[in-house]
Amino acid sequence: MKLSVMQENLARGLQVVSRAVSSRSTLPVLANVLLRTEDAGLKLTATNLEIGITYWVPGRIESDGALTVPARLITDVVNSLAPGERVDLEQDGPAALYLRCGRQKAHLRGIDADEFPVIPSAGERPTTRISQRVLKQALSEVVFAAATDEARPILTGVLTRFEGDRLTLAAADNYRIAVKTIATLAPVEETSLVVPARSYHELERILGDTDDPVDVVLAPSKNQILFHLEGVDLVSRLIDGQFPNYQQVLPSSHSTRVVVDREELLKAVRLSALIATTSANVVKLRVDGEAEGVVTIAAAADVGDTEGQVEAVIEGEALTVAFNARYLQEALANLDAQQLTLEFTGPLSPGVLKPVGDDGYVHVIMPVRTPS
Repeated sequence: MKLSVMQENLARGLQVVSRAVSSRSTLPVLANVLLRTEDAGLKLTATNLEIGITYWVPGRIESDGALTVPARLITDVVNSLAPGERVDLEQDGPAALYLRCGRQKAHLRGIDADEFPVIPSAGERPTTRISQRVLKQALSEVVFAAATDEARPILTGVLTRFEGDRLTLAAADNYRIAVKTIATLAPVEETSLVVPARSYHELERILGDTDDPVDVVLAPSKNQILFHLEGVDLVSRLIDGQFPNYQQVLPSSHSTRVVVDREELLKAVRLSALIATTSANVVKLRVDGEAEGVVTIAAAADVGDTEGQVEAVIEGEALTVAFNARYLQEALANLDAQQLTLEFTGPLSPGVLKPVGDDGYVHVIMPVRTPS
């Protein structure tokens, strides 16, 4: 292998694929990035066997080849080189690489490319396509709600259900549920699968704020899903198991409905969370009734207390309900709507958040029982 690439292009590619490098694997090759000449450029690939990321770096090839080198080492070396300069890469035997940039040079030892796992490619026919901007926003509104506790592996994933020209994403742990439905650009037969939340976190980083499509490819064996956008592939394994029927938990009615400015409510919750995190991490929302036109957010602990009010349009009964401060704050911070609707059926029933003007999203938070 012998080729030349630009430093900034190589650095960007290594930054993207390094997110998939395994840091705890017993297989040494998984700590490496695979370099292979392909399609008139350099193909970078990394995987931790759950997720694999491939990035194509444009370059000028003199001879073909492939090898793996330590991901962290080559990333640090390339980042230390001058931006805007050409980097010459030359393979030395099956598992060593020379890098030259101006008067700088390095010799890195790696592992033979034959030991690197095979990563599926996108192929020619996507299952469907989705606007990058639309999918990126949907992931930001849903994925954070997935569980991080491995006690129930299925909840560490995001239910991904294709139905015709619609895609529904749902994530849940024992205390909250986030559901978002978006449009796809091509219809697909009804299919449900569970994608690890970690994989979607990485996909969200890669997607751009553009209406250009991302291709979605479902493996025939239905054990992997692949996302392809220009110059980048991300492939993820799926989680086996039955995702809980979240729909039976979604409230179908309410006795109190509140419309508030999301940013103002978030500011008030953040203030109360500073006090709440020093004790039981509980904040209380008090709705005093239609005549008041405000929602009060409060927290109290040994170190002090806070109280803030947010203007609101209120319908229905007065109530006071307590929530985990972190869950409420994360829900408000990850939404993009200017105004939110909050719906309640009582102090011990789930609270529902819905963006005003967006019928495709719902977020449910379980309340916290308090002594008073």
